[in-house]
Amino acid sequence: MNLADLDAFSAVARHRSFRRAAAERGVAPSSMSKSVRDLEARLGVRLLNRTTRSVAPTAAGQRLLDRLSPALSEIAAAVDQVGDEAGEPAGTVRINAPEPAVELMLAPLVAAFLAAHPKVRLEIVAEAAFVDIVKAGFDAGVRWDESLAQDMIAVSLGAAQRYALVAAPEVIAKYGAPSLPRDLLAKPCLRIRFPSGVMPAWEFERDGVTTKIEPGARLVTTNIPLLLRAALDGVGFCLAFEGQVREHIAAGRLVSVMEDWLPPFPAPFLYYPSRDVPSALRAFIEFVKHAKV
Repeated sequence: MNLADLDAFSAVARHRSFRRAAAERGVAPSSMSKSVRDLEARLGVRLLNRTTRSVAPTAAGQRLLDRLSPALSEIAAAVDQVGDEAGEPAGTVRINAPEPAVELMLAPLVAAFLAAHPKVRLEIVAEAAFVDIVKAGFDAGVRWDESLAQDMIAVSLGAAQRYALVAAPEVIAKYGAPSLPRDLLAKPCLRIRFPSGVMPAWEFERDGVTTKIEPGARLVTTNIPLLLRAALDGVGFCLAFEGQVREHIAAGRLVSVMEDWLPPFPAPFLYYPSRDVPSALRAFIEFVKHAKV
């Protein structure tokens, strides 16, 4: 059995795309397609259902992927240990994280980490949906505390964060600044919908009392840059991470309101499934522990 073909199948099945799997491996999509066809021919069973628009594992393909992913991870870890012998971390670190965590916590670390570890390659996938990082072939994930699996090892990614409720000055002038959460029910708001279809309620807290509201939305989007642009353009009130709007507040383009209703909360965590990790991931973990974000 050709290990390269098994690895190609695993990549295509994880990405559900020959093109994305080929980009990850730095080869042509036709090469990935041939590897999968050769593997299916040797096994005598179809592993992937293919259409012009989608690729998905068959039942047999999913069973193979479930068993294959941990084995390939072990092989990758064994290869990475060769780099350990030379005293220098090497290999690829694949991280799954939601977009705000990528923007605010991971992006500031990337350049310095890669400069310090020239033999390490980072692959960071921004994804809001919860995934099984082991099954999906990731070395680590990033999530906030309430979303962490209990059996994972977790390292904080920095200082406490907080949300900010903001609007352009002309919106404040026209509709007034809210002082209580319920005031927002009568004002134009901009809201995020997760790819899963869930549109999270806006949550506020003061004096130990939590209040959740579902304000009407002038705009609903899955795209954070669009949400912030609409806020800057005066469409309505926007609830965002403070780090995403801090510069706009300082420049007067946005006004922060109801700050006493938005207390700080812990930063997200980098999490991974085992203390026995490859050298590249271990280097990133140690870098995170000492970084100031």
